[in-house]
Amino acid sequence: MSFGYKSKKPKAFLSEGELHEYAVKSLGSRMRSEADLRRLMRAKVEPDEGGSAKVAAVILRLKEYGYLDDTAFAENYTQLRQQNEKYGARRVSQELNRKGIAQQTITETIESKYAEISEEALARQHLDRKRIKKPTDKKETARVMRRLVTAGFSVGVIYKLLRQWDVPDEDLAALENLDEQPGTE
Repeated sequence: MSFGYKSKKPKAFLSEGELHEYAVKSLGSRMRSEADLRRLMRAKVEPDEGGSAKVAAVILRLKEYGYLDDTAFAENYTQLRQQNEKYGARRVSQELNRKGIAQQTITETIESKYAEISEEALARQHLDRKRIKKPTDKKETARVMRRLVTAGFSVGVIYKLLRQWDVPDEDLAALENLDEQPGTE
């Protein structure tokens, strides 16, 4: 009688050719960093040196074909997050880091893509995109600030935008103590 338990049949691992096909399909469905693709492929091969050798061989071949390039991935990813999501440089940098992109590549990409963009203008576009309106009290001011910090904007730009909205100084001062106040939400 079966109670919905999976069989204890041994897991079938992919050959190098099958792994290559799997990797190409994975790259065809969405952009991936090398680290992300390695993680996906490791689950499909033996957990020993033989499996690691298959993954390394497939990665090398994909790089030779130009299918896998972390620099191009970082540039495309940054541009999409900047133009579509209106994220600040810090947020995009953190996301690229989580995706396993080398720190030097992240730094170079962020510097080149954000060099000619006004952080203040981008923050305004983010506010418009998210339909965030001028806050009317301390609680709303704190919420707007948290949203902008999460989106990757610097505290200086956030304060500048809030001041342009004529947010009272006492509301801005309360934000400086935000971490010390329990239950501020």
